[in-house]
Amino acid sequence: MMVIDGNVMAINPGDPPNMRMFIWNNIFFSLGFDVRDHYKDFGGNYAAFYAPGSDLVGVKAYNMLDIPGLHTLGTAIIDYRGYRVTAQSIIPGILEREQEQSVVYGSIDFGKTAQSNEKYAELLSKTTKQLHIFPHEIKSGEDEKSVELFSSLECKGIIGNDQRHYILDLLKTYPADVNFLPMEKETLPTECIQLGFPKQHRHKLPTLRPELVEAFVDHLYVRFMRHCAAQIVSLKTKSALDKPRIEATKTNDEKETNIPTNSEQLTQWQQEAVRSACVLVGSYSSTEFDIRFNPDVFSPGVKHECSSEEIEKQKQLIKDAARFLITHQIPTFIKDCLEHSAMPVDGASLTDVLHERGIGVRYLGKILQLITETPALNHIYRIGVAEIVLRSVKHIIRPYLQQVNQSSISSAVSHFLNCFLSSFPSPKPILPEEELISNKKKKKARKNRVQIGTSSAGTPWHFLTPESLWNQIQNEALEYYDFAFDLESVDDFIEKYSIQKMSLMRRFSIIIGIQLLVRDYNLDSKHKPSFCDEDILNLYPVIKHSSPRASDGYQFYQSAQAKVQQGYLKEGFELFSEALNLFNNVYGAIHWEIAACYRHIARLNYMMGEHSDATANQQKAVILSERVLGIDHFTTITDFVSLALYCFAQCKISASLKLLYRARYLLLGVHGCDHPEIALLDSNIGLVLHGVQEYDLSLRFLDEALKINMKYHGSKSLKAAISHHLVARAYSCKGEFRQALQHEKETYKLYRAQLGDEHEKTKESGECLRHLTQQAVTLQRTMNEIYKNGSSATIPPLQITPPSMHSVLDLMNVINGIIFIPLSPKDLETLRKEVKRQQDDNQKLIALATKTTTNATTAMSVQQLKEVDTPLD
Repeated sequence: MMVIDGNVMAINPGDPPNMRMFIWNNIFFSLGFDVRDHYKDFGGNYAAFYAPGSDLVGVKAYNMLDIPGLHTLGTAIIDYRGYRVTAQSIIPGILEREQEQSVVYGSIDFGKTAQSNEKYAELLSKTTKQLHIFPHEIKSGEDEKSVELFSSLECKGIIGNDQRHYILDLLKTYPADVNFLPMEKETLPTECIQLGFPKQHRHKLPTLRPELVEAFVDHLYVRFMRHCAAQIVSLKTKSALDKPRIEATKTNDEKETNIPTNSEQLTQWQQEAVRSACVLVGSYSSTEFDIRFNPDVFSPGVKHECSSEEIEKQKQLIKDAARFLITHQIPTFIKDCLEHSAMPVDGASLTDVLHERGIGVRYLGKILQLITETPALNHIYRIGVAEIVLRSVKHIIRPYLQQVNQSSISSAVSHFLNCFLSSFPSPKPILPEEELISNKKKKKARKNRVQIGTSSAGTPWHFLTPESLWNQIQNEALEYYDFAFDLESVDDFIEKYSIQKMSLMRRFSIIIGIQLLVRDYNLDSKHKPSFCDEDILNLYPVIKHSSPRASDGYQFYQSAQAKVQQGYLKEGFELFSEALNLFNNVYGAIHWEIAACYRHIARLNYMMGEHSDATANQQKAVILSERVLGIDHFTTITDFVSLALYCFAQCKISASLKLLYRARYLLLGVHGCDHPEIALLDSNIGLVLHGVQEYDLSLRFLDEALKINMKYHGSKSLKAAISHHLVARAYSCKGEFRQALQHEKETYKLYRAQLGDEHEKTKESGECLRHLTQQAVTLQRTMNEIYKNGSSATIPPLQITPPSMHSVLDLMNVINGIIFIPLSPKDLETLRKEVKRQQDDNQKLIALATKTTTNATTAMSVQQLKEVDTPLD
């Protein structure tokens, strides 16, 4: 912030503002501009802005490997006031030498010349297999000297004065995303072309996400193992068929000699199967599964030593990865959303879900085109459209803020918000005095302070109008995300896509870094602007960095999860407690992984019947989630729901209801009322109100939950069946048995169709249906008696039993995904043995696959040695 605000002296103050560099507290700061035409052929300033993000991904990848002797720079990316600042630790002695003298590995001129180093080759060769990097040789310089690289060409190695080996510029650690990299004489797979790829991007540095690389390698490994198994079976079958014919043609002497044993024959089959499978999946090695990508195979101007056929194989592997994203990962994401295993509620959670599957946000426009006609994914479509608009606005506001003086920031931001979100048709900014003084005085005033980036190029910020802004948004969304919409104002956008302005304002403030005054904003007023200068309290930096992980604690955490899945709750509890202690020792008291530990421990406390401990631990998880993630983060909202459940189990009804209302309020602000998660919250609130006999209010929430569940889960889903049952219970407690019968009939019909007549749920619903029928008949007879004999009729009392807290808690457990299965110790031990047996079988299969590959590799190595030794004999 001090760098952007002009409070730090540059080390090169004579250069233009966008070329200045800074050092503060032994940290080097540089701006995201193409200062020396480094990225001239890759997209200019767009590439220079994107490159630090890719570099940070590479830093995280190498940090996770933790290779002894190989060091990376401490790196953070700061977005503030429209600028991108890269903060890096300084290599000892780097400022005393020229870059040409410092770099001992890699290239400083985009591949025209390159150099290697024996120590760097040794260190980086240890990373190639885990990072799936293809070691390759390129021709360097005019003499085309061969240089072997174990990383991308952009990677640079510098030995500091402390004799440590540092690597930097790791932006091409992962292969290029060819779907956004059009090239001459390069054709993509048919599936990519059908979706309109390759698409021209603003820069030529798009790369595949590390999650996609891992998913693609796992996919190829499955193909590899299946092909090996099928090949061995095929060879066995062929051998069995050929054996009688061969035996019949052999003489007695031939039968006695050259008879291979079964083990030798099996080894030979394994060798053939592994060779064939390696060719099929494009393995780096011909004797084992090893997938590697050449990060420089699509780099322009780089000359490789290998043959053109080998180059084509390396290119095809990256194209297959791009096709895998289109044909597998995107459909998997859509399927997960349909099955509600992925449940984003805002742009941040949608981004996380996409990244978990290796899908970049630049594919979001294509994904929305695929789900446009799917009513069950309306909430995903709304979130996606809003995210495209907000990210387009983020691209627009960056150059907008760069031309604003520091004294005019609040006026400029409030004016931009009025143009973006307010219904007022013609907002006019209030210019500060500095904007109104003469040019002569303005220049004199600017000399008195050191400030960067106050460029007067382009249209002045106070000339921005809602029409021009929304026109820019449409162009940006079409150009960057390939998503087209024809809207002239925010009101048209809200009306068409049913997105609330408050959600847009919240998400916009988070991604840009704007702190607003807490007050009620009338965004629909057409008589005055919604924002003024006083509403903009502050601009804060949005930071990305590589955070270290407590590896020992994380191993305990994973082991605890595995134990819980096997049914060993106490052992899992102990491991989670140990992980919590390690996290506290490493991170301190506040960290998101500590919150996750408390969350799991609270869930285990609840499952083991320790409700007070569950409430105490879950309360700690809620506090940490609010501090670390934010008060309205989706994880914080789900923590509120869990805490409400544990409080209800302790009979703290008032606290439980307040927590559920709080969670619902937050979720309404994040997304709105039309979301499947709202149905879950409404069902919980309705059940708590039902437990305290507030039947009318309970029915309002349960009816709303039923409508949402039928809309997003389907009218024939089990979610709808449970909602019908809850509504029927509420109506029966009010004495309205006719409505209760209608809903319970729907429940019975759905359970019978989905689960069958013999299922426990179907039988329970049938019993409830019979009871409601009897109550309805009794009530009707009573009413007929009243009509016939008047008030003197004897009215038998209706059997309306108020709900017990235990039954309400059981239903809350069910709708929140907690199901207690009554098992005897004998049944539990049998279940554990079965789980252990399945895990042992899986381990045997993995061991067999590894042994098959190892045996084949060993046999091939022995055979190669024999072939080498033969001429020496």
